[in-house]
Amino acid sequence: MGDGRRMPAPRRVRLVVAAYLLVFAYGTVVHVLHLLTGGPRPYPSLPAWLALYFTSLTVLDPLAAVLLWRRRTAGLVLGCAVLVTDAAANAYANYALDPAPGVTPGRVGQAVITLLALALVGAAPWLRSDRPPSPPRS
Repeated sequence: MGDGRRMPAPRRVRLVVAAYLLVFAYGTVVHVLHLLTGGPRPYPSLPAWLALYFTSLTVLDPLAAVLLWRRRTAGLVLGCAVLVTDAAANAYANYALDPAPGVTPGRVGQAVITLLALALVGAAPWLRSDRPPSPPRS
């Protein structure tokens, strides 16, 4: 019987997880700054449901980071869900709601979030398969 500690993850897995920890930390800082500078309505030009979603990322981003850091499957699932929905929400905000033509900073940011989402979703099975099996529960 083991002492309950997990084997260390392979280096390549630790590097990918570390990169996504930075992504979620950056997202947390961005959304917290929006709350601090925008007051009670940090996204006044957006529909209430979309503003609520972006505000919820102040909790969901760090939660995904902590769960990923603790090597929880829930962190991988939540991280994928957060990035996919964030990409979709930003696409709606930057294409459907923004009448500006061509490339804008928001559209560039949305493209980056989409690439990050696709990369994490694509890597998720690989990241999951590199985890050692959980010990049986008694």
